[in-house]
Amino acid sequence: MSEVRQAYGSGTNQEVRGIALRRDQSPMTSHIFRLAQGLQDQLIAWRREIHRHPELSFQEHRTAELVATALEAMGLEVATGIGKTGVVGHVGAGNPAIGLRADMDALAIQEANDVPYASQKPGVMHACGHDAHTAMLLGAAAILTDLPKRPSGEIRLLFQPSEESWDEEGKGGAKRMIEDGAIDGLDGVIALHVDSAQPSGTVGIREGFVWAGVDPYDVTVFGKSSHSAAPHHGVNPVVLLAGVINTIQAIPNLHTDPLRPAVLSCETVHAESSSGVIPEKASLHGNIRYYDLETRRALRRALERALETARVLGGHYQLTVRGTYPPTYNDPELIALVRSCAAEIVGEESVREAERSLAGEDFGFMSSQIPGAYVKLGVQREGEARPYHTPHFDIDESALPVGSALLAASALRFLETLADPEA
Repeated sequence: MSEVRQAYGSGTNQEVRGIALRRDQSPMTSHIFRLAQGLQDQLIAWRREIHRHPELSFQEHRTAELVATALEAMGLEVATGIGKTGVVGHVGAGNPAIGLRADMDALAIQEANDVPYASQKPGVMHACGHDAHTAMLLGAAAILTDLPKRPSGEIRLLFQPSEESWDEEGKGGAKRMIEDGAIDGLDGVIALHVDSAQPSGTVGIREGFVWAGVDPYDVTVFGKSSHSAAPHHGVNPVVLLAGVINTIQAIPNLHTDPLRPAVLSCETVHAESSSGVIPEKASLHGNIRYYDLETRRALRRALERALETARVLGGHYQLTVRGTYPPTYNDPELIALVRSCAAEIVGEESVREAERSLAGEDFGFMSSQIPGAYVKLGVQREGEARPYHTPHFDIDESALPVGSALLAASALRFLETLADPEA
């Protein structure tokens, strides 16, 4: 009997705290789900340990050590320091190859939950579920290493740092891991994110675009300083910027296809001066959000034209646009495969059409290079939606085995399908 079974039971329970074992599962999926059931206490323990000790982007040293130690205890080959503080584990080897990705970083938020596992680090909290993602991927690794034989091919475990932020060069965890070769040779990659707004144990799946591309932009409008009693001696950049903002707000209606989502936001405005003085410059920060590259190009061109308003009125401008996240696109074939596994684990009635969002996710860096599938797991606690990035965010931990089982089953089915396309 494996160490996993010895420590956490034989995996023969018929229920995971309200999530019943389905009778229409394939033999392999049924076996995987039983193993996930047996891991429930360990999944909760991993998640709570990580939750108590949250770490910000590219500071996930303790979490990475926990992950590496757990994977090594399972007998896996492990590489650390990938993408700065990421960890990569390998189950099996050769082709085909599929990646499973979990992010590890926390947020600069003070936790308000009164729970035994609350954050012990002031001002830092796992308010987006990355602690659960890490625990579920560890669970998937434990399942895969407890199977009678290793898969025909490679399942690569990608524990990614810094999904929430980026470093001094403007690069986040996904980009850094890609640069370090973490997805080289993979035929696809799957990620799972908890969803505190959906009933616990349900699975949200959607093909096509699911997260937006996000390009932050910064504008500085330059005028000419003067005394406010003699405005004709200067050029007021605040007035110029006001005209630019009005023009920007009209861009999505005038210059983009109404059937394609497009957002051009103005978020912060700043001008330094003192009473009685017209400043020399004023600045604006905002974001461009889109799904397709044609919309992105249209928004960027229109933004440049809007800024010409400042030049016409006697000033000039400087524009900087940074591509932070590309859109996240779910490959139809890969997402169909994951959907089939989800239906066996939770039932067709609990597989839902996930909503699209114009928020960004750096998984898009991976899914833009290889086929990707980004799936949501319902973890609503006590019927109360606890929004991401808030001090009261929390999850129903009884759904964790479902996530581990779905990751493991999807990876195995992917390898089986590529090895035998007629299967």
